[in-house]
Amino acid sequence: MDTIETLYAAQTDGPKYKAVAQSIRQAVDVKVLAEHEKLPPVRDLAWRLQITPGTVARAYSILTEEGVLYAEVGRGTFVSGEKTHVSQRDLNRDRQWERHIAPLETDSVSLFSPVLPDLGQVALIHESYARMATDPNVDLISYPGLQAETRAHRAALRWLSDTDLGPVQEQDMVLSFGSQNGLSLILQTVLKGPKPVILVEELSYPGFRRAARLLRAEIVAVPMDDHGIVPEELDRLARKYDAQVLCTCPDAHNPTGLTTPLFRRREIADVARRNGLHIIEDESYRLPEANCPTYRALLPDLGWFITSISKSLTPALRVGFVIAPRPFRQAIRQTTVHGHFGMAQPLVYATEDLLSRQETFDVMDAIRAEMRRYVHAAVNALGGFDITWQDDVPYIWLRLPEGWRASAFAQAAEAQGVQVRTAEDFVPRTGFAPHAVRMAINAGVSLRSFESAMARLRALLDNPPAGFTV
Repeated sequence: MDTIETLYAAQTDGPKYKAVAQSIRQAVDVKVLAEHEKLPPVRDLAWRLQITPGTVARAYSILTEEGVLYAEVGRGTFVSGEKTHVSQRDLNRDRQWERHIAPLETDSVSLFSPVLPDLGQVALIHESYARMATDPNVDLISYPGLQAETRAHRAALRWLSDTDLGPVQEQDMVLSFGSQNGLSLILQTVLKGPKPVILVEELSYPGFRRAARLLRAEIVAVPMDDHGIVPEELDRLARKYDAQVLCTCPDAHNPTGLTTPLFRRREIADVARRNGLHIIEDESYRLPEANCPTYRALLPDLGWFITSISKSLTPALRVGFVIAPRPFRQAIRQTTVHGHFGMAQPLVYATEDLLSRQETFDVMDAIRAEMRRYVHAAVNALGGFDITWQDDVPYIWLRLPEGWRASAFAQAAEAQGVQVRTAEDFVPRTGFAPHAVRMAINAGVSLRSFESAMARLRALLDNPPAGFTV
């Protein structure tokens, strides 16, 4: 480890993950790291180099793809012997990722759900399936199974290495058909009795309610303040209804974009622990590194974590990841097997391949940067109004000024060619909806088209038509 640390300190240019990779290459080239020698665990090396574990994991992934290193499940990462193949990264080292699907120039702009730009992910997916077509080791004649997903789990955990999940192993994860399917799998695993109760934030992701209805569960909304769920109200409602599950989006709250700070998460985790309440944390809108430890880290026996690649790479593949608390990992695997045996092998192959390639992370970084341009365009147009936003969250919450009702504003906006979602979409039937709307970032249209849509919304806010005022 000392040699890697010394070589890393001598690197002067470029991203940190490339500096780590180059340091290990140099150590291997001069035989300081011998064939089949075990490398330090990701978190140990990250601590020594004073960088994030995700940076080290990315470097290990690059070198594994190049054939410099190899990984073994449960044992670690080792120095390879003589290279036996030319990596895809070698073939594409000078490749410049460009848009394959051009953004639309249009006056009709939907802000219902986030839309990602194509910055190379379409080509990456094509290449993954092309490689699968020439790989004789892909089993396309047997039923899928969880054992076949191990390499995909490993790749996904590398992708999530910047997220504090607490102690985690590949066996703690199952793949799902997107986050919504993952949520249903968890609820099927933990809910008991004829009329279970699920708690949600008073403004919450509609998918929580849809999943509850499928399982004939009752939804109860928990009041919020500027920091998220109010712990005292959570405790009261959990005891009153004998609730079994809390569903929440604390890092990038959907729809308001708020983040629940660590002190509040700890208070919520304490309430859950006292009441035996499972917490399902859905971070599907995760684009940046997580802001705080997850509930799985804070509540090891009852905390669940769900995410997917839908908002960071593509929603087309429908790939999600469920990380179970250790006591329930066998139960969620059993639910998954009973539900659909396992993910289809071509999808598992593509997931493992995509999340093992440095090009994918480069594309994700480019997508994040492009989405940020659109966020800033929206803030530039609407910053004079009461909005909540984050650089790396693909939606903006707008509290409407006096004179507008949410439904009237949505109708007026649609008449101007812009579709937004009102607060009514995010509250239970008996809940109170504030006069607010959520505007998702649509990078499937050109930035010029998006800016034009924002200008039309600003004009409406400045000049509400008489027919739509309160």
